[in-house]
Amino acid sequence: MKNVDKVIVHCTATPEGRHTTVEDVRRWHLDRGWSDIGYHFLVYLDGTVHEGRSLNTQGAHCKGQNKNSIGIAYVGGIDKVNFKPKDTRTEEQKEALVDMLEFFKIAHPEAVIYGHRDFASKACPSFDAKKEYNNITNMWK
Repeated sequence: MKNVDKVIVHCTATPEGRHTTVEDVRRWHLDRGWSDIGYHFLVYLDGTVHEGRSLNTQGAHCKGQNKNSIGIAYVGGIDKVNFKPKDTRTEEQKEALVDMLEFFKIAHPEAVIYGHRDFASKACPSFDAKKEYNNITNMWK
C-alpha cells in the first residue's frame, strides 16, 4: 500500500472475552454485502495478529477514509453485561497494537494514528486512540 497517511484503530464491538476470528468478521462483512473483511488486521484476545484484507487492497473500515489508510481492529470493545462500549483490550492486545502501530509508523512516517470515532459518531474503538498513541504519531517530531 502506497501513500498511507492514516492508521485507524477499531474494535469488533463484541463482548469482552468473546473469542472472535478473522473468519467471523469476514462473514459479518460479507453478510452486509461487502466484498471481504474491511480491516487489514485483527488482533485476537491473546495478542496474536491476523491478516484480514490484504494491504495491497484498499480497506473498507472507515467511510471516507479508506483510500490511504490501514485499518486495524482488536477483538472486543463491548461490556459483556450491559453491552455498552468499553475498552476491553487485554494486556496482550495492548502490546500487539503498540508494536503494530510503531511498525507502520516506521514504514509510513507521515501517518497519523486515529480511532474510528475520530471520523464517525461511534464509540469505536472504545478508547481515545488518537490521544493514547500520540507519542507514536509524533515519534520523529
